[in-house]
Amino acid sequence: MNRIRTVCVFCGSSPGAQPEHLDDAEALGRALAAAGVGLVYGGGNIGLMGAVARATLNAGGHVTGVIPRFLVEREVMLGDVQELVITEDMHERKRIMFERSDAFVALPGGIGTLEELVEQMTWAQLGRHEKPILIANLHGFWTPLLTLLDHMHAEGFLRPGLESPHIVAARVEDILPTLEASLPYVEDMADNAEAVAPVGQL
Repeated sequence: MNRIRTVCVFCGSSPGAQPEHLDDAEALGRALAAAGVGLVYGGGNIGLMGAVARATLNAGGHVTGVIPRFLVEREVMLGDVQELVITEDMHERKRIMFERSDAFVALPGGIGTLEELVEQMTWAQLGRHEKPILIANLHGFWTPLLTLLDHMHAEGFLRPGLESPHIVAARVEDILPTLEASLPYVEDMADNAEAVAPVGQL
C-alpha cells in the first residue's frame, strides 16, 4: 500500500526544447495513475503541466489542479480534472498545493518551477515540514542546480543541520520508488500536513 497518496508536480508551462521532456511528463502521469497516487499540479493545459495532467487522466488517475484566477486564460486551464481549485493569488495557490500533497517532484521547468521547488526546500530546511522533495534530474536537466547546492555547502552556506533536504532520481521509473523509500518511518503522511508557516511568514 502506498504511503504517499498524492504528489505535487512542479514543472514548466512550456514543453521545453527537447522532446524527451514531454515524454517524461507523460510517463510520470501514467506512473502516478498506475500506482493509485493522485496528482496535484498547477492547473494548466499547456507545456509539461498539461502533459503530466492529461496523461494521468487518460490512464485513469486522479488530478487536482490549482490555478490562480489571473492565469486561467494564460495557462489555458484544464477543466477536465476531477478537482479544480481557482485561487485569488499565487500565495493561496502554493498553500493549497502544499496542503493537498504528501510529496513534491520537480520536473524540468523555468523560473516558476525553480521558485516552487526552492520554497519547499526552504520550508523543509527550517523544519516546517518533512514531506519528501524529489528533484527529477532527467537527462541532467537539474545538474547545474545540484552543482550549485554542492557549492553552497562547500562555501559554508549550507551548514550541518541546515542542509537543503532533497532526494534525486534520474529516471521517471525511479521517482515513485525513491519517494517511498525515503519514508521508512512514516505510517500516515497526513500527520505531516499540519505544521507549515503561512506563505510570507517565514
